[in-house]
Amino acid sequence: ENTTKPNIVNTTERRKLKLTHTIPELMSKFARQAAKKLATLRLHGPDHQGIVAASSQILDKYGCAITKSEQFTDTLENYFYQRSVFNTSIETEGSSLELNTEQKMEVEDDLLGLKEKFGLDMAMVNWREKRKKVAIFVSKYDHCLWEILLRHEAKELDCDISVVISNHSKLQSVVETFGIPYKVFPITNENKSTQEELEIDLLKHQLNVDVIVLARYMQVLSHQLLESFDHDQIINIHHSFLPAFMGSRPHKRAHERGVKLVGATAHYVTEKLDEGPIIDQDVIGVTHRDGPHDLVRKGRRIERTVLVNALQAHLEDRVISHNSKCVVFNE
Repeated sequence: ENTTKPNIVNTTERRKLKLTHTIPELMSKFARQAAKKLATLRLHGPDHQGIVAASSQILDKYGCAITKSEQFTDTLENYFYQRSVFNTSIETEGSSLELNTEQKMEVEDDLLGLKEKFGLDMAMVNWREKRKKVAIFVSKYDHCLWEILLRHEAKELDCDISVVISNHSKLQSVVETFGIPYKVFPITNENKSTQEELEIDLLKHQLNVDVIVLARYMQVLSHQLLESFDHDQIINIHHSFLPAFMGSRPHKRAHERGVKLVGATAHYVTEKLDEGPIIDQDVIGVTHRDGPHDLVRKGRRIERTVLVNALQAHLEDRVISHNSKCVVFNE
């Protein structure tokens, strides 16, 4: 019987021989890779042959290596969408050089030329030089607010939460626990216009926020507030009973009808109530054993997840909104 043990030492030595770098060299290499800065290019417009090649050539011209790229063509409308993530640092003789301001401007000029050549609607780079600023609107329901605050505290959302705005003071202690300013703007039919003017001044001129999240904010935004922000700057969440069970107590009426699914929709806000371009949706099953309170509980669970998914996609520049719908690229 052959009882010879495997030559572990020799096997280990052979593995060592395959190493081409010393440990300090490897650590230096990994540190340089981790230090590389990434930027995101998004473009969309009528589909034409050569868009992908032309955009890649522009990035390659400045030594920007593409790390991830995804394209989609809506064949029904002959409309093209693209998102590319690329390094903004160039490897030179063991060191890494970041594109300077002048080079970044040249990249943007070349992309403007690409946009004009192909008749695109957008060709935009986010250099990721600063984190997006987020404002949260909330009323009395706290489940979506808690989810955003906890995910942000856990470093899962790459943003700065500049302020939480509410028409009630109920959740002030919750928000201030996280060290975030909480501003109360009580809303009535008589003062709504004046209060929203103050909110606009705070958000645009004082804080310069990039995105507003309506985390179950139970007020309809006015035309003056909506027109103060771009079409893809305000995100809302609502339950899936709309429009079948609009109005008050939708869960009770849904239970009476014996619905088999509850869900949530996160979308950009437009003048048409709850009809903006959809960013994310999800559903969860219910049965005849679930009462109205169970529908509420399950609905809130799915609302939390869907709203955070939508916000995260927006923060990562994975969303392109065009006309009445969104294209959302993979993580």
